Amino acid sequence: MKSNNTRAVMLGEYILSTGATVRATAAVFNVSKSTVHKDVAQKLRYENPALYKQVRKILDINKEERHIRGGIATKNKYSAKKKTLL
Repeated sequence: MKSNNTRAVMLGEYILSTGATVRATAAVFNVSKSTVHKDVAQKLRYENPALYKQVRKILDINKEERHIRGGIATKNKYSAKKKTLL
């Protein structure tokens, strides 16, 4: 059995404790989004199934909300541009 200090477990624990997105987690751990996703979506399932289930719920919520965050980011971008033009 693998130790609990694997990167997949560390990433999963971070996502669980903060509710962070894959992108935010990748930035904190200085790895790619692909690495974070592969670790928590594939490797974590076998290393720590209970943690995987909890992390999966958070990732699913983040996926459902991402279009909302994108819309807010776009609104803020154009609002900032409008202010600089005035």
